[in-house]
Amino acid sequence: MRLRALLDTDALGLRLLGGEAELDRAVRGVMTTDLRDPSRYLSGGELVLTGLAWRRDAADSEPFVRILVQAGVAALAAGEAELGEVPEDLVVACARHRLPLFAVHESVAFATITEHVVRQVSGERAGDLAAVVDRHRRMMTSGPAGGGPDVVLDLLGTDLDLRAWVLSPAGRTVAASKVAGPAPAPEVCAKLAAEHLAATRAGRRAPHRVTLAGTVYSLFPVRGGGRDPQGARAARDVRETVLSDWLLAVEADAGDWAEERLDLLYGVTQLIAVERDRRDAARTVRRRLAQEVLELVQSGAAPAEIAARLRVAAPVLLPGLGAAPHWQVVVASVEWADREDGAPDPGRTAQTLLEEVLVDPRATGPEHSDRIAVAQAGGEAVALVPLPAVAGEPDGGGAGVVAEALLEAVREPLSAGLDGDGRITVGVSAAVHSAEGLRGALEEARHARRVAAARPGRVCAAGHQELASHVLLLPFVPDDVRRAFTARLLDPLREYDRRHRAELIPTLEAFLDCDGSWTRCAARLHLHVNTLRYRVGRIEQLTGRDLAKLEDKLDFFLALRMS
Repeated sequence: MRLRALLDTDALGLRLLGGEAELDRAVRGVMTTDLRDPSRYLSGGELVLTGLAWRRDAADSEPFVRILVQAGVAALAAGEAELGEVPEDLVVACARHRLPLFAVHESVAFATITEHVVRQVSGERAGDLAAVVDRHRRMMTSGPAGGGPDVVLDLLGTDLDLRAWVLSPAGRTVAASKVAGPAPAPEVCAKLAAEHLAATRAGRRAPHRVTLAGTVYSLFPVRGGGRDPQGARAARDVRETVLSDWLLAVEADAGDWAEERLDLLYGVTQLIAVERDRRDAARTVRRRLAQEVLELVQSGAAPAEIAARLRVAAPVLLPGLGAAPHWQVVVASVEWADREDGAPDPGRTAQTLLEEVLVDPRATGPEHSDRIAVAQAGGEAVALVPLPAVAGEPDGGGAGVVAEALLEAVREPLSAGLDGDGRITVGVSAAVHSAEGLRGALEEARHARRVAAARPGRVCAAGHQELASHVLLLPFVPDDVRRAFTARLLDPLREYDRRHRAELIPTLEAFLDCDGSWTRCAARLHLHVNTLRYRVGRIEQLTGRDLAKLEDKLDFFLALRMS
C-alpha cells in the first residue's frame, strides 16, 4: 500500500507534518518501537510507530531519524499522547532526511494502525505470488541440494519472465540463471556495478534504474546480515558495506512495477544475502591460514616452520593440485579522508576488497573466490597467492598477479564506491620459490604499494617490476626489499648451477667485469667464445633479462654486490 492511502483513512487519525512529495512510497510492514536504535529489527519499507519515549532532549532526534533512513523505512508516525505534540526538532530532522512524518492523535491506539496496515499489505500478497516466494525460500534453505542463488534466478525467469544476475561490487558475475542466458559483457557488468555504487554512496533509494546501450536495468542491493562481528555500528557505515555487498541486476524497468513484484524482488535479495553470508563464513578457514602464515613471517619464524604451514594451506587453496611451488604476496590498503573514530575499519574493508579484486572479473561462480586467502595486518590486507606449477616455467608459468592488470577491470566501479573520499592502493611482489623468500616478498609488496600510493588517482597499483635498481640504492628502502630483488634475479641461476654445475654465476660476474667483451671474458674463463655465448644465453633465458642492455647489466651488477 502507499503512504497516501493512510491519510485517506479517517479512522487512523493521522496528520501529515512533512514529506508530502514522498507519499507515493510503498509500505511493506509496520513496527512499533521506542528503542533509540531499532535498526536490527528493520528490513526496509516499514511504517515506524513511536511514542517518543526514546527522546530525552532535542539532540536525540537527528540520530534516530538517520538510523531509520539508513534502514530504508517508508515513514515515521509519532504519537502525541506522551508530549502533547510532535517536537519541532523531530519535524526538522525528518525534513532534512526527506522522511515522511505523521502525527498520531492521542485518541488512536497504535494497534489500530498496525492492524489496518497488516490487513492491507497481507491482502496484496495473496495468491500465486505467495507460492512463488515460498518456493524461493525452500530452495535457498534446503541445504546443498538447493542449488544456491542460481536456482533462485532460474525461478525469476520461469515464474516472472525476468532476466537477472547477481554481481559483485566490482562487477564480477557471482550467479547467473540458465533461463536468462549469459550475463552481460564484463564491461557492462562493471558499469552496472559502478552505477549501483555511485547511487548507494549518494543515498538514492533502491532500486536504481540504469540504461546502457538502450537496455534498462534495475539494480537491487543484496545486503548481508551476519558478516559484521562488531554489530550494527560498522554495518551502518555505507562506505564499508557499499564495497562488500552484492547486487541483483534485473533486465527490466522497475519504475512501473506493482508493489507485489517489488516485494518479491526484495525478498529474493534477502534470500541471496543468506548465501552471501554462507560463503563469507566459509572464508574463515582460508583467512585463518593466511593470518597464521603472515604472523610467522612477520615474527621471523624459521623457514621450516613457515614451509610446514604453507603445506597445510596449499591443498585448501589449490584443491587437487597438491603443494604450490611458488607464492606471490599482494598488499592492499584503503584510506578514507575521514579518519575519525566513526570511519570504517580500513583493514577489514581492504580485506574484503582484496578478496574480490584478486578474482578474474571474467570468472563466474564461487570456486575462483574460494582460492583466495587474505589476512589483516594493522590497517592493511595481505594476500597469499599460490601459483600452480607449469612445466618448463621457472616462475609458476607466468600465471601470477600483474599489478596494473589486477585493477584495470575493477577501476571504474571501485572509483564510484570510493566516491572522492577514499583510496585503494595495491602492491604486488614477485613470485618466490620457497618459505625463505616470503619475508622479502612481503616487504617488496609493501614497498610497491607505497610506490602506488605516491601516484594520483583513487585506485592505484604497482608491481615488483617498478622497483628498479636505482630505487634500491635509496637509503629508506628496507633491506628485505633489496634481498628480495637479489634473490629474484640470482636464485634461478643458483638453482641451475646446483643442478647442472653450469657455473652461470661465475660466468655472469666475469662477463660484467670484462664490460661485456666476449673475447676477454672467454679468455679469462678459459672457454671457447661459443661456450660463453651459450652460457650467457642461458642466463638471459632463466632471468628474462638482456645483457646487451645497460639497465639489465646494472641490475645484475647490484644484485651480485648485494648478495
